[in-house]
Amino acid sequence: MKPDLLKQNVKKLGIVWALLLLCVVASFISPNFRTSKNLINIVRNVSINGIIAVGMSFVILTGGIDLSVGASVNLVAAVTALGFIHGLHPVISCLIGLACGAVVGFLNGIGITKGKIPPFIMTLGSVTAVSGLAMYITGGAPQSWRKTPVDFEFLGRGSLLGIPFPIYVFAIVVAVSFFILRYTVFGRNVYAIGDSREAARLSGIHVDKVEILVYTISGFMAALSSLVLMSRLGVGEPTSGDGCELDAIAMVIIGGTSAAGGTGSIIGTVIGATLLSVLANLLNLVGISPFIQKIVKGLIIIAAILLEKISKKENA
Repeated sequence: MKPDLLKQNVKKLGIVWALLLLCVVASFISPNFRTSKNLINIVRNVSINGIIAVGMSFVILTGGIDLSVGASVNLVAAVTALGFIHGLHPVISCLIGLACGAVVGFLNGIGITKGKIPPFIMTLGSVTAVSGLAMYITGGAPQSWRKTPVDFEFLGRGSLLGIPFPIYVFAIVVAVSFFILRYTVFGRNVYAIGDSREAARLSGIHVDKVEILVYTISGFMAALSSLVLMSRLGVGEPTSGDGCELDAIAMVIIGGTSAAGGTGSIIGTVIGATLLSVLANLLNLVGISPFIQKIVKGLIIIAAILLEKISKKENA
């Protein structure tokens, strides 16, 4: 193997080696890490948070950002729980919740493409408005419901063949998203826009339509994650999504997707989500303060971006 090719492969697989090393270290530091119960808990957390991260991957690949996914999780939890409480069929309540998430993403896309509002500003405004709406319709209180005609709790708490059901949901999301980005014209357009928005436009790609769709996908994924989370919690919590956007961005960036867009993969996002979940689990096992965990997470994001910039300079 040529030295340059070997160097590229080492960089590409660096996140995998980091994950393996972290798992080995965690096994030595805390014997509880290796228990089947703890490992299942890690995978379940990866599934719930990873769904949002997959949606975020579409946005960041175009060079955008979506800070509103956490607020969307809050709104969907509130709307769906209120649907249960007021007697709507669980399936209809869930569909309304999914639609709410997609609509938030769609409106973000419209504001960014038609209103020419920078993604950071548009989605930051959405955070305040959507979170405020979730708090308003619930009065700021968690919404609990009686047992539904359909076993909604199975979505977040059930298992099939000994495997937690959220893992199946996540696997389907990953498989479909991987196929879309790798094998469809839309997927190629997403990468093209991230590489150069102007070049993509000159080549005939309808940039606005693609961007609106990626933000809609991001909102839909946030809604789906919200349903899984509220099923697991057994309550519609209007603040359950607070901070989800930062976790999702961290998972995508750590997974190798360029913050500038155009480079990255769904598989990388899955690995990034797993690494962060393993790290959070280890810190919890050894009793590290949640506030310190946020500091660690922030430093990891900064380090990942710095490494990306250094790598680009070396390749220039």
